[in-house]
Amino acid sequence: MKRVALVTGGSRGIGLGIAKCLAKEGFDLAINGMRAERDTADSLDELRRLGAEVLYCQGDVSDQAQRNAIIEKIRSHFGRLHVLVNNAGVAPKERKDILEATEESFEYVLKTNLNSAYFLSQLAANWMIAQQAEDSDFRGCLINVSSISATIASVNRGEYCIAKAGMSMATQLFAVRLGEFNIPVYEVRPGIIATDMTSGVKEKYDKLLAGGLCVQARWGMPEDVGLAVASLAVGNFPYSTGQVVMVDGGLSIPRL
Repeated sequence: MKRVALVTGGSRGIGLGIAKCLAKEGFDLAINGMRAERDTADSLDELRRLGAEVLYCQGDVSDQAQRNAIIEKIRSHFGRLHVLVNNAGVAPKERKDILEATEESFEYVLKTNLNSAYFLSQLAANWMIAQQAEDSDFRGCLINVSSISATIASVNRGEYCIAKAGMSMATQLFAVRLGEFNIPVYEVRPGIIATDMTSGVKEKYDKLLAGGLCVQARWGMPEDVGLAVASLAVGNFPYSTGQVVMVDGGLSIPRL
């Protein structure tokens, strides 16, 4: 029986890159997204062509009732869940200096980027613990997709940085709590990745990359993140719970 992975925000961008790599590794997939299923058909069909059984779970992960519904849909359809990839995220609707940013924007970003991952991890972890109690061969893990913004300050999107920093701590907290169950928890920290979210700042980062922003002078691609996530999901790092995997082309290496 194939293992099942839930990827939030998995129908586009980094999430789709992750889902593709998981499908290639033999996972069946629950894909969460906000769009209607008909609007994700091309992405879902692509994943099915890679050999995965795909269940689409439309819903807003920032909402408690919808999180619960997503888990129950997976339980009803697959009856199992081995991997949770907390990838769904939003940017501020309007980038503003932290001296001018609104509380509304702060709450919007944190609710989607941090609260959702924290409480979806809680739901998934409890289910994984129950599955393990029934099957001693069960192997589960949680993977949080954060950002270099967890440690690199951008004063025109402070709410995003704080959300990602919080996700980094959540990774450590769940790693410690789930250690007794041998359910590892990881953080994957992407750098400058070519997605819908970064399309509006392409010109800016083209120049920065050409000027040496990263050791590897190119944009990261969603599949770069996907390869890292898939390697963690298949169990290649069983003794590295709580750790961060950087996928940033060397951007975060201190250099003179």
